[in-house]
Amino acid sequence: MASLPIITQGNLSITALLKHVIEPLVAVMTLVAVATFYGDSLNLKYTILSLLILVITYPGEWITSSVPRFARRLLSSWLIIVTLLFLLGYGTQTLKYFPEEVVFTWVLLTPLMVLIFSIVIKMIVGSIQLIKAGNKKAIVIGVNELAGNFASRVNADDLSMIEVVGFFDNQAALPVLRESELPLLGEMSDVAAYCKDNKIDHVYIALPMASQPRILQLLDDLRDTTVSIYFLPDLFLYDMIQARIDSINGVPVVGVCESPFIGVNGIIKRISDILLSSIILILISPVLLALAIGVKLSSPGPVLFKQYRYGVDGNKILVYKFRSMRVHKEASFVKQATKDDDRITRFGHFIRKTSLDELPQFINVLQGRMSIVGPRPHAVSHNEEYRKLIKGYMVRHMVKPGVTGWAQVNGFRGETQTLDKMESRIRYDLDYLRHWSLYLDLWIIFRTVIVVFKGDENAY
Repeated sequence: MASLPIITQGNLSITALLKHVIEPLVAVMTLVAVATFYGDSLNLKYTILSLLILVITYPGEWITSSVPRFARRLLSSWLIIVTLLFLLGYGTQTLKYFPEEVVFTWVLLTPLMVLIFSIVIKMIVGSIQLIKAGNKKAIVIGVNELAGNFASRVNADDLSMIEVVGFFDNQAALPVLRESELPLLGEMSDVAAYCKDNKIDHVYIALPMASQPRILQLLDDLRDTTVSIYFLPDLFLYDMIQARIDSINGVPVVGVCESPFIGVNGIIKRISDILLSSIILILISPVLLALAIGVKLSSPGPVLFKQYRYGVDGNKILVYKFRSMRVHKEASFVKQATKDDDRITRFGHFIRKTSLDELPQFINVLQGRMSIVGPRPHAVSHNEEYRKLIKGYMVRHMVKPGVTGWAQVNGFRGETQTLDKMESRIRYDLDYLRHWSLYLDLWIIFRTVIVVFKGDENAY
């Protein structure tokens, strides 16, 4: 069954907000407690660090499966966050202002405290669910993929105040009933009577708009009840990226395809790009100099290779790379590098294999043309070819291209010999846009470092 689309509103619900803020708040509270324990004054430096921690750790982890699995995920994310903070502290020379005992105690204690708080809160929530009588009972009209996803997600949420008890439809989709483990309670003509007899609070209509006569009849039947009625729009019809419910001058609108970097997310993304790219460029400056010398000695020609690529909104941008090929005349169609490509120098093969040829693109990040993480930019000629062949291809250009990306750390880097390989790459790009978070960016950066050290068999 397909996953339910990500739909956001102007304001987070209290339950969703609780899930998101546990880890950031516990991390900050632990820092304050540790600093107080060691007698360090809580001055401006701790205020700045606390704000930075809140930004980096939001939204936090939440227990959605077993505790051991949650603990492993928490530790991996915390390792990435701590690595980033240490790089920031080292690059800005601010690490020295914090006592070592405070830093190391906080680093070791925080994941344990987050784990304990999460378990306790989940237990409290579970106890409340058992003793409270205020759960709203709901039914779903329609037995289809949308209805099944909605019911399963609502009932699986520990913090949900709604319980879906079953479906109504004139025709039953048996796979949906099996997967949701909820019964078919009757046909549409039975809905009003069932709501009255069983004190139903909410009715969710998951029928396509083609069923308008049935919907109108249902609404007419429900006028004699006190149930709240909601429509579940069939958004699976669209290839959604970041759906958002909003209003324009009081008129409700549903954003079907939207960049995830609107508003605050865009500010967070840009600030993280500037900070990280500045620190990375400072740290790798000796490497850049060595690579530039290596390129210059490998073959005649410039050190940097400059090429136009599509950037955000499909606008052309100039992208930098260390030159890995012998100087040749640029054709109208740029042929992708292939295995044993005779255009690639011996040194060029090394820097391509290790992705070191991409390092000058951190300059592009500082310029604002690119982001550290995002869909990799393709040559303009490749874009013009694939945008006609792959559905949703140009959606990846709603955001800035990246030095590295979700597709690249999942094995889709280098030559794409077949259309299905390029389609797989695009699927990962769109998946990144749907599920973006600062933590996902940090995880991709961490995995990219591993790929660089291991080498990539797909890079020629």
